[in-house]
Order: sequence, then C-alpha cells, then structure tokens
Amino acid sequence: MSNKIHANGIDINYEFDGPTDAPVLMLSNSLASNLHMWDAQVEALASKFRVLRADTRGHGKTEVTPPPYTVQLLLDDAIALLDALQIQKVHFCGLSLGGMIGQRFGAFHGDRLHSLTLCDTTSQMRDPSIWDERVKMAKERGMAGIQSATMARWFTENFFSTGGAVIKEIQEMIEATPLVGFIGCCEAIKEMNQADILNKIQSPTLIIVGEDDQSTPLAAAQFLKENIEGSGLVVIKSAAHLANIEQHEAFNVALEAHIETIN
Repeated sequence: MSNKIHANGIDINYEFDGPTDAPVLMLSNSLASNLHMWDAQVEALASKFRVLRADTRGHGKTEVTPPPYTVQLLLDDAIALLDALQIQKVHFCGLSLGGMIGQRFGAFHGDRLHSLTLCDTTSQMRDPSIWDERVKMAKERGMAGIQSATMARWFTENFFSTGGAVIKEIQEMIEATPLVGFIGCCEAIKEMNQADILNKIQSPTLIIVGEDDQSTPLAAAQFLKENIEGSGLVVIKSAAHLANIEQHEAFNVALEAHIETIN
C-alpha cells in the first residue's frame, strides 16, 4: 500500500511489501520511472525481505520541487526517509539514477548498509551534453514526446516487440513523470562525477548490467568493479538498460544470491 511521509523537507511516496521482521531491501528507481518499475522484484523477493520502494524526488507521487537537484540531494532524501521510518540498515539496490545514488550511499553512509547492488549505472557521464539535448526535447515535446526514444534505450528491440503489457505500463510510467522532476534529475545526472569516491565503498557490492545496455554500457560496469574493492559483476544476457524488467528472473537470482551471502 502506498504511503507518504515528510522527510528532508518533502513528502516522499513509499511502499512496503513483505514480512515486518525481515531484513529491509531498499529499491531505488531510474530516471523517468516510479516505484512500480520494481514490481517483478517485489513479486519474487517480498516473501524473504521487507521490500521498501520510494519514488525519487520529482517522480511518481513524491513531491516535485524546483531544480537544481544533485545526486547528493537525492541521497539525502533516501537517508531522511530511512530515519523517518526508523530503519537503521538496509540492503540497497539502485538502477541507473538509483545506482548513482547508491554509489554515494556506499561511500558516505556505509554504516547504514548490509549490502549494495548497483545496476545499469555509471560513475561518470561520457558526454554530459546529451542531457542538455534531452532536457530541450522534453521541454519542447513533453514527456510523451520523448517516450519512444527513451524506450529504445531501455529495452532491446526483441523485448519491445514481445514484452506485451509491461511495455505499455513502462510507456505510461515515462509519460506520467512530472516534467520539472525529470529536468531536475537530468541536471543532477549531467553534473555527476563520482569516480573519485568509489574507493570509499566498503560494503559488499554487486554490479549488475544488461549485456546490451547502451546507456550505461558494460565498460561503465567494469569500471565500477575495478574501483570498488571486492565487488562482483553479473552481466545479464539479452537485456538493455532496464535489465530488472527485461530479464527479471536472471536479475532476481543475481540480486537474491548477493544478499543471501550477507545474511
């Protein structure tokens, strides 16, 4: 069930699933999505874990505030949410923007982590200028106008043609994203460069990447692995940027296996 709580100055929308006495697994979503991008993980993992999902600032049903946003601000939101819910430690899993938040979480709040999973993400943007173009297109065309280009980055052509109802759900999720929140998070990603903090991450860390991810490709995942001591890397076959949806079974196996090594 969806709930709201005031934390770090905004109303954050969140959901809990799973046993109240189980370890907490916190899931952090990508740009232009909401907490329902994790539905397939909840279905698979909520029998073992207390799954916490929250909409990122400016996304879903969480409050929209005017830009600028930073990845640090989004991390502050996540930590404030945990404080408000009186949760001391979590297994954290973030994808894309959520993984950028996760890197800072691991570097600066490692004492709040049982484990860290960074999915289809990067520590630095190869070409920050592409974000200026995406913001420009969104302002001119609205979220509906950038939906098709976003979907083309997120999924392989094969999944796009065979994914059925989930494709429509994700299209609607993109189009429903508040424009101001999208722009704020685009600017946060554009300014993000976290390569120099990766060596601060001490929590048990797994990196997951879709083999066909063009947005944050295998090279970005390998860079994370090389710079986060003791981290592991799982490459998901036949998946692009939203590997957790396109190949949810393989993704869930990898995520659960990583967490189970800690518990």
